[in-house]
Amino acid sequence: MTQPSTLQKAEIFRVDNTSTKVTCQFNPKDLSITKSVKWVTQQIAGQDVPQTQFAGGEAQDLTVELWFDSTDTGSDVRNKYKALLTMAEIDQTKKDPKTFKGEPPQCKFQWGTYLSFTGVIKQISQSFSLFKGDGTPLRAKLQVTFSETAQPKKGQNPTTRAESRKVWVVHEGQTLDWIAFQEYGDPACWRHIAETNDLANPLDLRPGQVLKLVPLG
Repeated sequence: MTQPSTLQKAEIFRVDNTSTKVTCQFNPKDLSITKSVKWVTQQIAGQDVPQTQFAGGEAQDLTVELWFDSTDTGSDVRNKYKALLTMAEIDQTKKDPKTFKGEPPQCKFQWGTYLSFTGVIKQISQSFSLFKGDGTPLRAKLQVTFSETAQPKKGQNPTTRAESRKVWVVHEGQTLDWIAFQEYGDPACWRHIAETNDLANPLDLRPGQVLKLVPLG
């Protein structure tokens, strides 16, 4: 008899510090991913139609709606997602070496093996629908929008090239883009791993599976 699959909770965590994490109390009922491209038009004298030139792709945006409730304890519901709010704040320890200005940390929305999205929090809106007599909020709905960010590739020291990991044993819940970030510093390198291992379906990873990891060409 087939055993029912375990319900996996969606999580949001900092890429550089996974201990800063929020586990969703209720999984999202829906989510949306938007992607747009940029085109530049130039008027041409004597022609009815302008010349159109592709100017590059825009970042993808992921928008999710999350619910939190603390009516069972009567505590402030904001405590349940406090870490999420900090992920939208400027991290002064991550200063740009050129501008000396801080920036929000990169974070990841992870939901089982189905969805993994890395980016920065673009917007958070909070709405409260239930309160205690003293005004303490007990129920909140959050709409969170993440904007995709490109991960800088880690430089490789020629003196340590021989130490590059050769194989990776997949553990429960790991995804190909997460493995790519751990190995190469760029989740987009999942394609490199998929091609190296002839993976027909990159989403179909199983615990115990052994992946070959080779240096980027």
